[in-house]
Amino acid sequence: MDISGKRAVVTGAAVGTGRAIATRLAAEGAEVALVDIDDDAGRQAAGALTRARYEHVDLLDDHALARLLDEARPDILVNNAGGGAVLRPCFPDADAARWSASLDLNLRAPMLATQLVLDHMRQADGGAVVNVGSTAGRGLGPHASPEYSASKAGLIRFTATLAPLRETHRVRVNCVVPDWVATERGIAEREALPLEDRGPEQIPLRTLTDAVVRLIEDDSLAGRVILLERERPPELLDL
Repeated sequence: MDISGKRAVVTGAAVGTGRAIATRLAAEGAEVALVDIDDDAGRQAAGALTRARYEHVDLLDDHALARLLDEARPDILVNNAGGGAVLRPCFPDADAARWSASLDLNLRAPMLATQLVLDHMRQADGGAVVNVGSTAGRGLGPHASPEYSASKAGLIRFTATLAPLRETHRVRVNCVVPDWVATERGIAEREALPLEDRGPEQIPLRTLTDAVVRLIEDDSLAGRVILLERERPPELLDL
């Protein structure tokens, strides 16, 4: 897919990884809708780009999400919004409403958004969806936030199951799975740690946006995952 001239929606795009992805897609020539609930940061991010606009949408509001996608009719959807890995308390100490909200934001919302764009993308003769996962969703070890890691594991598996959509809908759904990314907040959090606890350097934002662009542009990729681990080159996983 040629990104130039396409319509893109990026969720969680006011700051951090979402803003970096939106900025990169705009630089590649896409018309980008930056979706978030942080109005000040969202408007500032969109205002710094050409052919971009900010949309206030709470992804836990099904009707608002459906209205957005029906109006935007994107050729490219990046399900980046998420979070909660550092919020405490977590399961089992958190109440059901709190850990359910994490599942809804990190898994249900991207599932619904993907479902909502399928018909339009099929009518438009194709589209690309990129889900932003996390290495918290890989492996079998413990994690401080079980609900977050479970939702990201589900997002990875969800992506892999949708490979057939390339044939049935001409829609390719893929996932980028980064380790700790060097956003402004990520850098500050790492620098606040003792030196012995910081670990390897974080994933550069450019490495993340390169992976997203690859998953959009490469028409041979469907239901695939690009793993971004610290101190290792990007890896296209065989699922």
